Amino acid sequence: MTTHSAVPTAPADTADAASPIPISEEEIFAAHEGGKLSVGVVRPIDSKRDLSIAYTPGVAQVSRAIAADPALAQSHTWASRLVAVVSDGTAVLGLGDIGASASLPVMEGKSALFKTFAGLDSIPIVLDTTDTDEIVETLVRIAPSFGAVNLEDVAAPRCFELERRLIEALDMPVMHDDQHGTAVVVLAALTNAAKVVGKELAELRVVISGAGSAGVAVAEILLAVGLTDVIVLDSRGTLHPGRTDISGVKRDLAERTNPRRIEHGTTAALAGADAFVGVSSSTVPEADVAGMAEDAIIFALSNPDPEITPDVARQYAAVVATGRSDFPNQINNVLAFPGIFRGALDAGAKGITLQMKIAAAHAISELALEGLSVDRIVPSPLDPRVAPAVAAAVIAAV
Repeated sequence: MTTHSAVPTAPADTADAASPIPISEEEIFAAHEGGKLSVGVVRPIDSKRDLSIAYTPGVAQVSRAIAADPALAQSHTWASRLVAVVSDGTAVLGLGDIGASASLPVMEGKSALFKTFAGLDSIPIVLDTTDTDEIVETLVRIAPSFGAVNLEDVAAPRCFELERRLIEALDMPVMHDDQHGTAVVVLAALTNAAKVVGKELAELRVVISGAGSAGVAVAEILLAVGLTDVIVLDSRGTLHPGRTDISGVKRDLAERTNPRRIEHGTTAALAGADAFVGVSSSTVPEADVAGMAEDAIIFALSNPDPEITPDVARQYAAVVATGRSDFPNQINNVLAFPGIFRGALDAGAKGITLQMKIAAAHAISELALEGLSVDRIVPSPLDPRVAPAVAAAVIAAV
């Protein structure tokens, strides 16, 4: 097992979510000027002796040792604690396909979160290609430089094949955060929301709007923990076996969800539903939400514009969550991915399993049990306990 330095303490959450301080465009651009990252030196070089140890001739001894025993690279380079944050810029935030260069500020931000919340070094790698073969080949060739891959902002359905092939090709943890980070936090939040409204998680009727990367992953993790009545909608309606216009991942999901074979759109799907999870750019009509079950749960996670505004959703739901930081119950991937990767790397895991993701979700949900309420179903993204708790749960699952 590889031992790393202690997880740093995340900044305290002092912001008032109900009345956030306005952020100016000038402030945003000033904070990004010159980038958000730099490379630091762990052991300063202050003398000729230091230079001889860190570089030539001393470094040659370490290189010879690694050549003779490649496993030493895990303990005598930074690869074992370095995450490659990889994107092709095809599905960046809510901006869509904006290209590799435009995606780099987002990937730098992701790396900053890895360092701040999990003490992990990471390097953004944005690739000017959308060819899956080329991306896989590129990462395989540079794989000795890092210990894990965080895929980010890769468009569906290509993201599914890309992740699968990288998992097969690389002997290290690989995770597409837009899929699994979202799914982990949704599971944690839905677990606690069910407690708040006095319903059993496994008995919930859940409707997921969006059959892209996040929607598919949310459906998969809910099925894995025992939910049986899960309906997924794409832009043309519910997924069901009778659809002739779907294939691949959607076809597979249609066969394993929607047990009541509900057809058409959100009106039919939401009738009597206990929970709605929105992970698409679409909107849901107020009249459809009004048809949900008593003590309903609504997670309207599209950013920056939720599928239904929280103020309207609260008229029909007991628990409401969004992906935004200016409303209660923010469903934020930063609750999951730093601790998941930290735990996987600390444990020397060769991959990130479904069991590890479920364990991470349970760890997140448990941190919110003290003080659990309709406006607090998950801990704050800035809660310093989260990443260590998630990492410990992942290690235990390994």
